[in-house]
Amino acid sequence: MTRLRRVEGHPWPLFDLVIRTSRLELRLPTEVELLELLELAKQGIHDPDEMPFGFAWTDQPSPRLEHSFMQYHWSTRAAWKPEDWTLDLGVWEDGRLVGTQGMRGENFAVLRKVGTGSWLGRAHQGRGIGKQMRSAVLAFAFDHLGAQWATSSAFLDNRSSSEVSRSLGYADDGHELMAPRGVAREMTRFLMTAETWHSRERPVIEVIGLGACREMFGLG
Repeated sequence: MTRLRRVEGHPWPLFDLVIRTSRLELRLPTEVELLELLELAKQGIHDPDEMPFGFAWTDQPSPRLEHSFMQYHWSTRAAWKPEDWTLDLGVWEDGRLVGTQGMRGENFAVLRKVGTGSWLGRAHQGRGIGKQMRSAVLAFAFDHLGAQWATSSAFLDNRSSSEVSRSLGYADDGHELMAPRGVAREMTRFLMTAETWHSRERPVIEVIGLGACREMFGLG
């Protein structure tokens, strides 16, 4: 009789990955929590006259918005490869889901470079959460995954995102154009290096569950 090997932890180890700060918990949302995240997005992320995203996904009418939201999150999990991955973490403050913080690694084992993106529900903006959750994934990238570069970008009128980047020590890294609503708009690119990250004291984070998914990040 063949004995099945017992799987320790979740069969998709990323569900056991947790990043904690003094205030926040970042982890992969479950299926039920994705529905909660969707409802948070539908309650509003930005003023309707503004568009902070390179793809205007929040402009989509119902039910297209709901369908594309779920498809996007399912696709990042289904398409995950060690050489090309997107980690979209839910962000909880005191047990309440407040937004999402994403990180992308393409050919990470070779390039050691990540890109980040995020959003917060409007009710949770302006309280320093955005800075702390970005700082958390940067600490994870530089201190635990061995990243050498991290990039971000923001439209010129998205002051809050740009202020977070500059306050953390990113350097301006040029400009580019995007047209999420069919009109070209200028974005500032930002670059953080490992040297800059380690040049100042950073808030301490706790990382749980990385050992079981190191290979999923291309780390061997």
